[in-house]
Amino acid sequence: MTVPDTHTPPMQVHLTFDIEVWCNGWDDLDGRFAASFERYYYGSSKHGHYALPKTLEIMNRHGITGVFFVEPLFSARFGARHLDTVTKLIADAGQDIQLHLHAEWTDELDPAPIADAAHKRQHLTLYTQDEQAALIGFGRKLLEASTGRPVTAFRAGSFAANRDTYAALRRQGIVVDSSLNAMADFTGGSIDAVQAPGEQRTIDGVTVYPITVFRDGFGRARPAQVGASSFDELSQAMLAARAAGCRHFVIVSHNFEMLKPGSSEPDWIVVRRFERLCAWLQQHRELFQVGPLPLPQQVRPVVPIEQRVTVSGWSTAVRHVEQLRRRLG
Repeated sequence: MTVPDTHTPPMQVHLTFDIEVWCNGWDDLDGRFAASFERYYYGSSKHGHYALPKTLEIMNRHGITGVFFVEPLFSARFGARHLDTVTKLIADAGQDIQLHLHAEWTDELDPAPIADAAHKRQHLTLYTQDEQAALIGFGRKLLEASTGRPVTAFRAGSFAANRDTYAALRRQGIVVDSSLNAMADFTGGSIDAVQAPGEQRTIDGVTVYPITVFRDGFGRARPAQVGASSFDELSQAMLAARAAGCRHFVIVSHNFEMLKPGSSEPDWIVVRRFERLCAWLQQHRELFQVGPLPLPQQVRPVVPIEQRVTVSGWSTAVRHVEQLRRRLG
């Protein structure tokens, strides 16, 4: 891989994580929660804890600071001590903690944080602006009570955000968002041109950092996600984005992404991929500045370019081979 010269200022890379729990359905939540909590947040096996603890250990070993969007609504059902356990792990590792929200928890809470909670509505975009503001405010208070830190950034569960979401965020004093993902089914709604890959933008007074989308080696659009892209695709996409003058590159992952689906066993292909990614970013600090999402006053002007970030066919073929190996176990 050819590394460009270092005369261009470093591109800001934001390694972001959605931190959440899923109980494999909404039936028997109380019976399933303990095992789900253990798997999703710890991923304990004979090899170690390959969920959140291993993610933090790898990042700290390479001196990488990320953004951990923590979902807090579950704790209104199961108790603040569980949320405190999660946020302490992240805070003790010196990582940035921000707000993630899966609105489908709303009808599972007693008392409900909004009046109309009789039926499950999965996505935040299915709620009115007032309801979104109430849910975001409720989640913010839960998370701030756990961390003792103010929330400044947000990501909607399933990337489900619309114009009302940004008005609701502004009402709650949250000024940064990373919910838009052009490859997600529920992103955008009434937001114009959301399908156009792009960089930082402002929507209704909120600074927005969309998930980066690139063209893979077969010409297909793909989100920059650790579990869904090969290392070569991610590294080539970052180099191409920097060469194109992009200021920000947003990568997404999850607390359970280094685990095999439905198991606490490590997915060694993704583990090695994440190790390589963190090591590579550490090695090329002159090219990439890895860190939290900047607050609005820290944002540099965006270069007005048409972003067409593509990677080689070989890097995409590597991902397909890796995926086949993962399916075959």
